[in-house]
Amino acid sequence: MHHKTIAVAKGDGIGPEIMDAVLSILNAAGVPLEYHVIEMGKSWYEKGFSSGMTEEAKATIEELGILLKGPMETPKGKGMKSINVTARKMWSTYANHRVFKTLNGVDTVFSRAGIPIDITLIRENIEDTYGGIEHMLTNDVALCRRFITRPGSLQAHRYTFEMARKKGAKKVTCGHKANIMKLTDGLFLECFYEVAKDYPEIQANDIIVDDLAMKLVVRPNDFEVIVLTNLQGDILSDLCAGLVGGLGFAPSANIGDNISIFEAVHGSAPDIAGKNIANPTALLISSCMMLRFLSLEAYANGIENALHATLMQGYHTSDFGSDPAKKLNTTEFAAAVVKNLDLTALKNAPREVAATTVRSTAEIIPNHMMVSAPPATAEVNGVDFFVECTESPSALAARFDSVIPSEMELIMISNRGTQVYPHGSVLTECINQYRVRVERKAGVPSVSSDQIFALGAAVATQVKICSMEWLMSYNGQRSYSLAQGQ
Repeated sequence: MHHKTIAVAKGDGIGPEIMDAVLSILNAAGVPLEYHVIEMGKSWYEKGFSSGMTEEAKATIEELGILLKGPMETPKGKGMKSINVTARKMWSTYANHRVFKTLNGVDTVFSRAGIPIDITLIRENIEDTYGGIEHMLTNDVALCRRFITRPGSLQAHRYTFEMARKKGAKKVTCGHKANIMKLTDGLFLECFYEVAKDYPEIQANDIIVDDLAMKLVVRPNDFEVIVLTNLQGDILSDLCAGLVGGLGFAPSANIGDNISIFEAVHGSAPDIAGKNIANPTALLISSCMMLRFLSLEAYANGIENALHATLMQGYHTSDFGSDPAKKLNTTEFAAAVVKNLDLTALKNAPREVAATTVRSTAEIIPNHMMVSAPPATAEVNGVDFFVECTESPSALAARFDSVIPSEMELIMISNRGTQVYPHGSVLTECINQYRVRVERKAGVPSVSSDQIFALGAAVATQVKICSMEWLMSYNGQRSYSLAQGQ
């Protein structure tokens, strides 16, 4: 019999309590796994480990390929990067997979109305604003860079459709804001339909994310599988959790080609830590997702059946339920689930851990570069200067006109994304940071980097430059946005 070893991080706050409860259930079910407990969490960040884990913990996870993880705390506004996000990004777990399903015994508006919910939400897990790349351009202006890439989008969409095919889903919906963010969300949506062509048996459609939010609340059973960008997916996955009773009932998996992380996504709840009253359900269902990932479906089914039986019997922890006679603490709730395990059936379950998608370390390509086919043509049309200035748009334009070479011209000036020069409204309120767009004149060939840097040096004699962005055309298509009103 082969027992696979997985890494276990108990987490912060209530993490150790709910992890111990979950492991007690897995052990009672006879799951053929062994557990290597690692040092990871807020306390290790405070000891000087910037990633929130020791080097030994990092090496163990990279060797084993599977991490079962409790909630970990990120202090707000203290400069500490989220340990959860760091782990997902460092190991390229590109698909966040969450399942929101009605649980009998968990009272919600929809369960009372007899409306069953079974939604799978896939969130691109690496990119978007979650790079946390931020700068103060001026004392009044903060900038966060948002990255959406073709390879990253294709990864998330491919996983979504493969998962939908295995699940037998008939429809996959892409949520987006491509009506406003035409390049970033536009690229994500373009990749969605590119991948959808390979799955003709699955209906593919898209919906603007604000409309999606409304319809999830009004008619959640209209949706089967939803795929979203990182930030939008983060927000709407919490909304979906609310549909089935809250984050305490929302399992989560972070899937990558080399490492996958299974975790509870609720907080570490330090206010109730050590009281043995936390709800272990989300982490337990996440562990069942892990078992299915490891081809241990029989154990996952057996444990979930025992959980459902426990809920149907009315047993609950302090965060849900209404019968004080059946309110249990964390340990008691785990024991109730164990009592409902069909151990006879589980004794006949497969005892071997089947091969998974996790690669051996010998197959890992260090810092694998994901690049799509290069464009046939790539031309530099000009440059956007982001400058600090408190002068009027026309005064700023005069400064630029004095240094722009004859082969280039000032196209427009915007403030907070809205054009204020050469056209605009005197009623548009401005802040002390402008975007100034300079492009090559008609008939002038592609601008060189040397020309842009030379122009930048000249502009710097007139005004403070906060940032610069090249204006590119790929395959003859403008690849930068217009300002509002341009």
